[in-house]
Amino acid sequence: MQNFEFQNPTRIVFGQGTVPSLDKLVPADARVLILYGGQSAERAGTLAEVRAALGPRVRSEFGGIEANPTFETLMRAVALVRAERLDFLLAVGGGSVIDGTKFVAAAAPYSGDAWAILESFGSVVQEALPLAAVLTLPATGSEMNPSAVVTRQTTHTKAFFASPKVYPQFSILDPTKTYTLPARQLANGVVDAFVHVMEQYLTYPAAALVQDRFAEGLLQTLIEIGPKVVNGPADYDSRATLMWSATMALNGLIATGVPQDWATHLVGHELTALHGLDHGCTLAVVLPPMLRLRRDNKRAKLLQFAERVWQLRDGTDDDRIEQAIQRTQDFFESLGVRTRLSGYGLGPEVIAPLVEALTAHGMTRLGEHGDVTPDQARLVYEAAL
Repeated sequence: MQNFEFQNPTRIVFGQGTVPSLDKLVPADARVLILYGGQSAERAGTLAEVRAALGPRVRSEFGGIEANPTFETLMRAVALVRAERLDFLLAVGGGSVIDGTKFVAAAAPYSGDAWAILESFGSVVQEALPLAAVLTLPATGSEMNPSAVVTRQTTHTKAFFASPKVYPQFSILDPTKTYTLPARQLANGVVDAFVHVMEQYLTYPAAALVQDRFAEGLLQTLIEIGPKVVNGPADYDSRATLMWSATMALNGLIATGVPQDWATHLVGHELTALHGLDHGCTLAVVLPPMLRLRRDNKRAKLLQFAERVWQLRDGTDDDRIEQAIQRTQDFFESLGVRTRLSGYGLGPEVIAPLVEALTAHGMTRLGEHGDVTPDQARLVYEAAL
């Protein structure tokens, strides 16, 4: 096991009927900005609950944060924070809204060009406004981590930053807020959580038995509940399990002391930036060919994954590895998430621009061994057709 430090300061308030606890969690004298996406939070009544819980506090609202939050939109929120001297940010939504809120929290007190926050991967962040979240879409784990992804619309650049300054102070997780979500969003959430675990687990052995078992348990749980969550009626226990699984998948716990990959995410980001594919869909497209093309470097963990997660014990090593990858691909398909670029109307003509974008963004040595080059990425895209 590698050396590590672990601290997660986010307080989780979990369960049905927990939104009113905002009244005791948000400082009474806070000047609050509520940030959200489209109108779903309004239609579902969540925003009304939030407003009621905040009571007489000074507050403003900023809606319209995109499914892939853009720098341009978020800078308008930064201007609002500064103009109205707001000092507490409350995200109401899923990972995109929370990611965007983290950027606003870091950018509002920053005196320079705010794009430097993303160019430096967060290293320039010295302070940030306090923020919290009311989660409505389980997927990214952003409600309990210090990371965010933001897209610059003018250049189609999708950039990542992280800073301990932008951990949410608290996050409210009420599984009933998922009841009105469409199947597509639920499916993307299951895939996103699954691949988050895979990026931290399926690398190479590091004698991290605790982390491996935690990760395998999360994967098995998502396989068990995923079809029920996506295809069945709203069920509190399944939605609660999904919400907590997605949070646990990326709150830093299973990442401690182990190597991490993240090539699937970074190669998939270009599909979102250039073609607007949902993030979860890009992961379902990229992960299977990524595993197949890197099976030699990941051999030991792929065999462990095959046995412990998919209970595959018969046949040759190569047979079991292929079966495990295929079952993973079939699992995504069972959720209604297509795993081929052709399923999204994309053909061979998109590959060269995708590889060029990866190169332009400096994504030339990806993965736990730094061996996913643009040429390797090209092979992944081609295998995903």
